[in-house]
Amino acid sequence: MSRLIVVSNRVSAPKDPAAGSAGGLAMALSAALRTYDGLWFGWSGETVEHFTGEAKIEDRAGVTVALVDLEPQDVDEYYNGYANKTLWPLFHHRVDLTAYERSYGEGYERVNQRFAEVLAPMLEPDDVIWVHDYHLIPMARDLRRLGVTNRIGFFLHTPWPVRQLLVTLPHHRRLVESLFAYDLIGFQTEEWLDLFRDYVISEARGELAGDNGLEAFGRKVCVGVYPIGIDVEDFLDARDSPAGLRTYDRMAASSAFRSMMVGVDRLDYSKGLEERMLGYEQFLHDNAELRGDVFLVQVTPISRDDVDTYQDIRARLDALAGRINGEYADMDWQPIRYLNRGYRRDQLAGIYRAARVGLVTPLRDGMNLVAKEYVAAQNPDDPGVLILSRFAGAAEQMGEALLVNPFSREELSDAIKMALTMPREERIRKWTALMKVVRDTDVGIWRDDFVQALRSIDVVDDSDRPFHQHPRADAA
Repeated sequence: MSRLIVVSNRVSAPKDPAAGSAGGLAMALSAALRTYDGLWFGWSGETVEHFTGEAKIEDRAGVTVALVDLEPQDVDEYYNGYANKTLWPLFHHRVDLTAYERSYGEGYERVNQRFAEVLAPMLEPDDVIWVHDYHLIPMARDLRRLGVTNRIGFFLHTPWPVRQLLVTLPHHRRLVESLFAYDLIGFQTEEWLDLFRDYVISEARGELAGDNGLEAFGRKVCVGVYPIGIDVEDFLDARDSPAGLRTYDRMAASSAFRSMMVGVDRLDYSKGLEERMLGYEQFLHDNAELRGDVFLVQVTPISRDDVDTYQDIRARLDALAGRINGEYADMDWQPIRYLNRGYRRDQLAGIYRAARVGLVTPLRDGMNLVAKEYVAAQNPDDPGVLILSRFAGAAEQMGEALLVNPFSREELSDAIKMALTMPREERIRKWTALMKVVRDTDVGIWRDDFVQALRSIDVVDDSDRPFHQHPRADAA
């Protein structure tokens, strides 16, 4: 069987599979590479004074990784700049936070080309290449320019933006055109795929090509929906492990006959953390009789702390949590436990299981695997209730959750009360339906569906296509 080559911005295969973070991408890709022989290629997270073009090969819990160091300028322009200050906010509909700097685009082009130049000599003719996320949209184009003819697929973990916002990006057409160097493009939901089709047809004058194809820029590409999931059995093992059970016992004991709610999100404006706290504050205001009977554990590891926007949101959340606790806390009760640290995956499983309510309320999210982890962690005989933003990709599949508009504090307040007072029979009915979704979208199914679809695509000789021309020097 041909090798699977996974390419992503960061190579985050955990050395200890039980120690995964709240994010699911690392665990999902590690699971894929344990099934298919291959390689995980990307940035090491380290910097060097001058780019060497050398890759360091390591073994991480059975996964072979190839790590590349970047220059500080690369990190500033490609990662902190174009990826985190331009594409991330734009793809999450925050054009008010989107920074358009020519140097960012130049850095993005430069790093993608460097990655391609390092990876290309490592490839074998039958390798199947799977590129991940918005950091590396031009990767296939740059590989094609180096003569790589392997099957190459791309999977977008974030939402795709609406056309009216995407056109605010300088050189947006060039970015979309580079996606047509792939053989297969995967999206989390039908909604994100529909938005991509809308851009291609309306802005690039493209055409539909059968049930799963698009034709534009002189090329045809296959497209599809591949909702990512969790490794269900592995997560259940983590939940039932000694560390998972100890964590559950600790959280159950600390609840002291109160109902615990939990939110687990890395620090990011897309996660709706301020709106969540304000909705909880509204609940406390509207339901004085329930104060003291419920508390929120909000686990929020710090991310991208060197980006100004993230420093600002951290300060606002610190102030908001302090204000709510100051106004509503009593001598034996604190309404919010706000934790700026990460926990092991087995510990998180124990926390989820102890929580009567799971709050997953992003303002816009590609999927959000915390929703699926929360459901998987529950006790089937006495499950908790998932409150889920209708703007998370998971909402397309998980309709039995309590779906809310996270921008409405009143709607979130009402949902919290409904979740806390829901009869056990109704909780079991909802959980049973949601757990079926979790199993039906297991990471193994996601992995196999995408890789098999990519392998089934006929490779054609397109050496005369524009992607084989010499790279242009202008910015993205």
